[in-house]
Amino acid sequence: MAVATKPIGGVLKILKEDFPDITISKIRFLEGEGLISPERAPSGYRRYSEHDISRLRYILDVQKNQYLPLKVIREHLEAMDRGEDPTVQATVAETPHPLDLVPPAAAPRNSGKKRALHVTRKDLLAMSGLSEARLSELEQHGLVAPRRGTGFYGRDALTIAVAARKLAAYGMDARHLRAIKQVAEREAALIEQAVTANTRRRSASRADVAEVMRLVMYAHAALLRSATTN
Repeated sequence: MAVATKPIGGVLKILKEDFPDITISKIRFLEGEGLISPERAPSGYRRYSEHDISRLRYILDVQKNQYLPLKVIREHLEAMDRGEDPTVQATVAETPHPLDLVPPAAAPRNSGKKRALHVTRKDLLAMSGLSEARLSELEQHGLVAPRRGTGFYGRDALTIAVAARKLAAYGMDARHLRAIKQVAEREAALIEQAVTANTRRRSASRADVAEVMRLVMYAHAALLRSATTN
């Protein structure tokens, strides 16, 4: 008996009920990453089984609610394929900061180093869920840009793009993010000044900058929480 399958448009319609931001590009991106393997009809079109849809639903759920990176999701799926419970293997260390807002250099020392991220514009759109128009708006305000001379976007660009999409639901657009960027630039100047002033007897190292940045970010987060809860 043949297994019932659906075209990508039908899958999109099913998943949009629980994941309104899902797009065909995102589904194809996850396939490109090897997380799902839909069948191909003789015509060449993708056909998704119930297993494929359940797999997609799991991926989207842990991305949305647990902020798991693709590397960890892949490990969980491989465990599930072996008949194992992926949550048994999971540890706090595997769970990244929401939206990856803490960059590698400023992450707590025991968190492990994140791999460099280099994605195309097309992949950035698929991974973040942003529209072309919204990404162009972020670029016009100087909030997101590819790495110099490469044409590829990095982890910070992805973080900003995801944050921008989520903040749009609260009425915050590129103009508001531009104001946040200006605050960040002032903090960066303050960090540079502090490091330079206190390392005159020796050369300032990247570790010095990372340590001051880490402390400033933690202080900033605490002050922001205090300002919004008091």
